[in-house]
Amino acid sequence: MPNKQGRPVAELNLSDEERETLNRWARRAKSSQALALRSRIVLAAAEGESNKAIAARLGCHAVTVGKWRARFAKVGLDGLLDEPRPGAPRKITDDQVEAVVV
Repeated sequence: MPNKQGRPVAELNLSDEERETLNRWARRAKSSQALALRSRIVLAAAEGESNKAIAARLGCHAVTVGKWRARFAKVGLDGLLDEPRPGAPRKITDDQVEAVVV
């Protein structure tokens, strides 16, 4: 049996619906780049890749991979979405931002 070192990682078992949603978020042109990256991280983690391997392949830090793996394990798909930030409410809506970007 190989000697596993480091922190234990959350094992991810995706349902077909979750896998389909994550694939859609990862490929969709209108998804934010952050959400697409988080989706790719979770898909790779579900395939059994290590945090370091995922980080190297996707060009991010292993801590980032661990954060999103753990959050998905705890909260599910909703854990990958951006949470409201503290401070004054936004004056520009998502629809206005999307109209400018498109």
